[in-house]
Amino acid sequence: MDRTESVSPLSPTEQDARRSTDPGAPVISLRDAALAYGDRVLWRDLRLEVRPGEFLAVLGPNGSGKTSLLRVLLGRQQLTGGSLTVLGRPPHRGSGYLGYVPQQTFQPAHTLLRARDLVRLGLDGHRLGPPLARRAVRRRVDDLLEAVGATPYADVPVGRLSGGEQQRVRVAQALATDPRILLCDEPLLSLDLHHQRTITGLVEERRRSSGTAVVFVTHEINPVLGLVDRVLYLARGGYRIGPPDEVLTSATLTELYGTQVDVVRVRGRIVVVGEPGPGPGHTHDDGAESGESP
Repeated sequence: MDRTESVSPLSPTEQDARRSTDPGAPVISLRDAALAYGDRVLWRDLRLEVRPGEFLAVLGPNGSGKTSLLRVLLGRQQLTGGSLTVLGRPPHRGSGYLGYVPQQTFQPAHTLLRARDLVRLGLDGHRLGPPLARRAVRRRVDDLLEAVGATPYADVPVGRLSGGEQQRVRVAQALATDPRILLCDEPLLSLDLHHQRTITGLVEERRRSSGTAVVFVTHEINPVLGLVDRVLYLARGGYRIGPPDEVLTSATLTELYGTQVDVVRVRGRIVVVGEPGPGPGHTHDDGAESGESP
């Protein structure tokens, strides 16, 4: 059966979540949350609320639990301790109110999956239930591709697209179910400055037009610094939360790491000097999920 015939609308539970959530209430609420792999604690006692329309940047060295946090929010990883609610309910896999933009992963050039196919999977790739009409599905996919400027290559195999073009398509896929929360895992990795601006612009447009909360994992704050409301900085099993000017300081990071770290501001950019740990690249090395994307 053509998978375009198996699309279903939001489940009754998800429909209730959209209708019943107080517009001003937190869309994400973590209470005394902890995550560990065996004896290795990534973070503990994490208390965090994210509200509609907020842009939260998640920073920290490799292995600090940034990707694992997204896995927890997606319902793909269980907390070791504490509690989490997403739109007032425990998270679960395949939730239509969560959109997810993964790290850049290049597809083989010979893949037959087209850009429009990838976006369509955002609609029907994880759902069961009454089908929607094929025409309605195609119209929705076309609208999403147009919204991110990907119409010219809608029928091109994904493996033949540039990194920036692929990320546009992934943003369209993440927006397929009109999510209340957008989770982004290093979406700017390996992109040049032009494509970084394009992707951050698409995310910001969604936030401003729909009040979508954004949780943006990144190893480099500068491309999104002007958009960020708060920073969650994870390191050494601890964390700091607050506006960038309060968290990204020499005093705060030195206390967090337990060793001297200098934060230098040069022409509007922030440079962290002396940050312990591996280099700035991030390759899903938080722990047990190494090598596995969320």
